[in-house]
Amino acid sequence: MRNSHIDINRYLLVGSLLVMLVVAIVIDLGVGPVTVDIFDALVNILNKDISQAEIIFFEIRLPRALLAGMVGFTLGLSGAALQGLLKNPLAGPGLIGVSSCAALGAIIMIYYGLATVHWVFLPAGGMIGAMLSVVFIFFLAGRNSSMTSLILAGIAINAAASSATALALNFADSPYAMSEMVFWLLGSVSNRSLTDLGISLPFMVVGAALILMSSRFLDALSLGEDTAQSMGFSLGKYRTLLIVGVALSVGAAVSVSGNIGFVGLVVPHMLRPFVGHEPGRLLLVSGLAGGVLLVMADIFVQTLSSTQDLKLGVVTALVGGPFFLLLVYRSRNDFS
Repeated sequence: MRNSHIDINRYLLVGSLLVMLVVAIVIDLGVGPVTVDIFDALVNILNKDISQAEIIFFEIRLPRALLAGMVGFTLGLSGAALQGLLKNPLAGPGLIGVSSCAALGAIIMIYYGLATVHWVFLPAGGMIGAMLSVVFIFFLAGRNSSMTSLILAGIAINAAASSATALALNFADSPYAMSEMVFWLLGSVSNRSLTDLGISLPFMVVGAALILMSSRFLDALSLGEDTAQSMGFSLGKYRTLLIVGVALSVGAAVSVSGNIGFVGLVVPHMLRPFVGHEPGRLLLVSGLAGGVLLVMADIFVQTLSSTQDLKLGVVTALVGGPFFLLLVYRSRNDFS
């Protein structure tokens, strides 16, 4: 009866979050310095009539809103997956260095001009950086990582990635190139096109699929490695699936949006009580809630600042920083 009740609540939660995400994206499409009639823009697109409304909607607002939803979904989903894999509530793409390493990989591609050679180099750099960071975290923190070991490993990886990024910025060819990299690192989905969406979306979808395929494994892993193995799960296989899934999705997301932190840390904590604290059930709802959060943040930055573009990464850091301090304060007795 308890599991049936949890399933019903989870379905209601998934449905509610999906509706909220769609509504938020529709609202985001109508927000901006210029008033655009969405219906007229859609009619112009169907009739192949070039108009100001069609250009603004199709080239600016649509990719921005869709990317905000997809990047938020990816970060929320990946945060829940990492917390389940490492069995630690402080794990997250930004906190333990996954996003920083993905950003470093993309920055290297930009710095050496490889991003202009072929479109595949930018997401590839982000994915390689993300994958290496997850592997390093797993081996540095150990299989049964404590909060202390995880944070220390994350600090080490973040410091190394930040130092390498600062080195790339220091030796940038021109002030313009350095400015471009800095603004990209702040995190934003503005000035993106449908091409950017088309490049990153397949990798995010494949990565998300690999993570969702491992939901039952995460439930079993929460009971212990021996229990998971006795239930027929191969630890090596499913850990690899999760690592590759997180690397693909986070690397692709960071390569197109820059470094947007704290979404993967905050969202799973907000929703964990609603899914019975089961890591597998937490995956999809965390992804949807992450999408809602980032689209709402994008609406906020556009509404708040019409003359100067406030970056999404700045907003999520302002919200996530105090939340993380509160989380550490509540968990202080668990550090050992």
